[in-house]
Amino acid sequence: MVSVIILSLFISACSGERVKPVIDPNLVVEELPTQESWNSKVVFTDSGQTKAILHTGHLRVFSKSMETLLDDGVKVDFYNQMEKISTVLTSKRGRVDDATRDLYAIDSVVAVSDSGVTVSTEELMWRNKDRKIVSDKFVTIISPKEKIQGYGFESDQSLQNYVIYNITYVTSIDSTSQKSGQK
Repeated sequence: MVSVIILSLFISACSGERVKPVIDPNLVVEELPTQESWNSKVVFTDSGQTKAILHTGHLRVFSKSMETLLDDGVKVDFYNQMEKISTVLTSKRGRVDDATRDLYAIDSVVAVSDSGVTVSTEELMWRNKDRKIVSDKFVTIISPKEKIQGYGFESDQSLQNYVIYNITYVTSIDSTSQKSGQK
């Protein structure tokens, strides 16, 4: 008797309308990424030597426009000739031009070198062809000797040789005040 009731319930449940998936009519397939991944790592090499390693929380590759969008945090480790990390760059978002392999760091960008130089700005580009870091935005550089602010910036990726094109503020950092500030 129980099996007849269960069988009749099963048959009545299967005879209902089919469930169709919801299709969004506003969805444009051409605007979807061709690849998407989370917690990704991208290695930039030249002749087998590691030049940079990029880490991001979310990565979307668009083959048609030849660009990769990075969000959910971006961190790039730049390597020197000895293949040791010379500079670490972080930002909230970024973009890679897949044709040139240039990297654009966007929003709350900070680059810190192993020599103690820190660069902060809202946007900068790492140019792959010459391994230069450039920006046309407002930039603040703090080194062990000075603090410089201005617009327009260019440096090697190790932040050892840098130029600010339109300087708005310069001050030397007094080594005695640094020592007293550490107490």
